[in-house]
Amino acid sequence: MEQFNNDDLEYVVDDYFDVSDFEDDAAFTNASNGTSDSDHMDDSDLDDTFQTSNSNSKTDTSASEARKGKDIQGIPWEKLNYSREKYRETRLKQYKNYENLSRSREDLDKECLEVQKGKAFYDFQFNTRLVKSTIVHFQLRNLLWATSKHDVYLLQNYSVMHWSSLLQRGKEVLNVAKPIVPTLGRPGLLAQPVSRVQISTMAVKENLMVAGGFHGELICKNLRHPGVAFCSKITTDDNAITNAVDVYRNPSGSLRVVAANNDSQVQIFDAENFASLGCFKYDWSVNNTSVSPDGKLMAILGDSAECLLADANSGKVTGTLKGHLDYSFSSAWHPDGRILATGNQDTTCRLWDIRNLSESIGVLKGRMGAIRALRFTSDGQFLAMAEPADFVHIFDTKSGYVQSQEIDLFGEIAGISFSPDTEALFVGIADRTYGSLLEFIRKRHSNYLSSMF
Repeated sequence: MEQFNNDDLEYVVDDYFDVSDFEDDAAFTNASNGTSDSDHMDDSDLDDTFQTSNSNSKTDTSASEARKGKDIQGIPWEKLNYSREKYRETRLKQYKNYENLSRSREDLDKECLEVQKGKAFYDFQFNTRLVKSTIVHFQLRNLLWATSKHDVYLLQNYSVMHWSSLLQRGKEVLNVAKPIVPTLGRPGLLAQPVSRVQISTMAVKENLMVAGGFHGELICKNLRHPGVAFCSKITTDDNAITNAVDVYRNPSGSLRVVAANNDSQVQIFDAENFASLGCFKYDWSVNNTSVSPDGKLMAILGDSAECLLADANSGKVTGTLKGHLDYSFSSAWHPDGRILATGNQDTTCRLWDIRNLSESIGVLKGRMGAIRALRFTSDGQFLAMAEPADFVHIFDTKSGYVQSQEIDLFGEIAGISFSPDTEALFVGIADRTYGSLLEFIRKRHSNYLSSMF
């Protein structure tokens, strides 16, 4: 994975907005605070709770306001010299996808499924700028996790924030600007204090929050307990970004933490005492890992056009997935454990049946950029696929992935997450002015109450 300074990120507001053109200066001044790292470095004593204020109420958007014509991100197109449609057309023409490998894409479109767009599986519900996502590395976009349809965790500068969609309130649950001293200590445990961590990736499952850092840090916090249970630098490599973390259960039911790093290693930890259980070395930097629902197989993706399947216990490679044209950064398992989705900088997601790895069973194409994040719903009916900016696609798996909904936004996408009950989809947008958290709710034709709000 590329070494990167996050000052290089291209923000929507830099791209096409002149703040001086707007009348509501107070709202824009307030909204632009909080996306750059420097804004939070000297303000680490954040109030625990941020409630909707009069200034921020203007920037949030509800479903009822959207139905009346308000832009779901609160972008005042009526005050600009061009329409939303015109800017979308321009952005599609000018956007340049990042590539590591300059391989011919000439025949790629021929492989892709013909997808019927225009479906509506999830409806817009709410957008808030009270919390807003931050991206540390442009290739890593797993920075948002929903643990219920009312509870979302996301990275905001040097804080991990909890957002309650029920209360419409944000709360800081972890501050990594200050020194962090692990609370769990025992002989042989390689824990050590860390500070001023730039969180590059995160996962939140089973009341355990796990975060990886830009300099090889690993932080594990039990959400039910104060403090941080475990933290350490898990590598000494110079280019030591922790690229991916996850929480899973092995075949016997024990909770595990997996961390993938730019030093080409994947490490496994016991989630109870954080003892190291294994360290697997591969031939290239590992950008993403995901473990199958039964805990037996691990997908290994990284700085190679090929992806690997490995035994989750031993790390031994059991299969190779060939077809992508560039480096891969995202993967997700269908809940049935038979289908693996992999996302690549060649702008496609490939679907693999692990019972026959000779070729992918389907190829899904993005609109303009790499596939940076993938998520299946827990019932397996939908697959969400996020590009680096502007587009999230939702595919109906029961249609054979040939029916989709396209969510059209503006801004860098920091992460996507379905709620465990499948009822909500959250999208984090990183932007100096329009950074926000968007909520969509699953469309139920029999759900009378949802149409009233």
